[in-house]
Amino acid sequence: MFSIRRFKDSSMKHILFGVGVSNIIIIFLIFLFIFSNGMKFFSHYSAKDFFFGAKWISLSEFYGLLPLLVGSFWVTLVALVISIPVGIFTAIYIAEYASPKMRTTFKIIIETMSAIPSVVLGFIGLYALSSIVKNAFSLNSGLTALTGGIMLAFMAIPTIVSIADDSLNALDKSYKEASLALGANKVETIFNVLLPAAFPGIFAGIMLGFGRIIGETLTVLMITGNSPILATSPLSPVRTLTATIAAEMGEVVQGSTHYFALFAIGIILFFISFITNSIADRFIQKSRKFN
Repeated sequence: MFSIRRFKDSSMKHILFGVGVSNIIIIFLIFLFIFSNGMKFFSHYSAKDFFFGAKWISLSEFYGLLPLLVGSFWVTLVALVISIPVGIFTAIYIAEYASPKMRTTFKIIIETMSAIPSVVLGFIGLYALSSIVKNAFSLNSGLTALTGGIMLAFMAIPTIVSIADDSLNALDKSYKEASLALGANKVETIFNVLLPAAFPGIFAGIMLGFGRIIGETLTVLMITGNSPILATSPLSPVRTLTATIAAEMGEVVQGSTHYFALFAIGIILFFISFITNSIADRFIQKSRKFN
């Protein structure tokens, strides 16, 4: 009986180890495939013209990255400006003010928000929000970086709320009790004690929300106007890095310079995602040690 149990434990250990190793191998092969194809682009096109080029016109073989970076910047900026304060204040309410019943209700709503497909949010932005933006700012088109940023904020809020709420609840009760005992009111305790103590976890949530924003494809493809220009404000149509790959990969000639240019964009996105998740993981580990 004992040997059978040991055999089962040993088998499960090796199975889980094999699954973990295979995941690492798959991720490595994906990166290798993207990297090898992306690097071929630089044998056909100047790296300087790619990273500092101001035009992305594939038909004329202009592959400048700057318009796509600027488009991603505006969309991400709008999304973060909206999602960070809304997410943090919502988490504060859930953790410190909401009754158990209201807390459960908010949790269900947040989980439902995170489960909404991006194509649905794209349709909402396309047929509802874009007309509001167009009329509010007297624009020719409501398909702008502002429209995309608002919808992406809606997608990032659940991530920020969930992790910020968990970070606040993970704090030792002595933080709050000591602050209140010294005469601070609840608002002072939250902003001067609890938020600074939970900052590593909250920042990790913000970084993961940033990763959700920068990696979104379908929503921005539908509602940002898909115009690869150097936009000077969020009220302009833009095209993001992810939307460029999604819009052009289906019709590109395999093995062409254009084909490899899209993989070069993929390398940029991979490194952005890697850096973002590394920073988030570091702050999560710091938050656990701190608490």
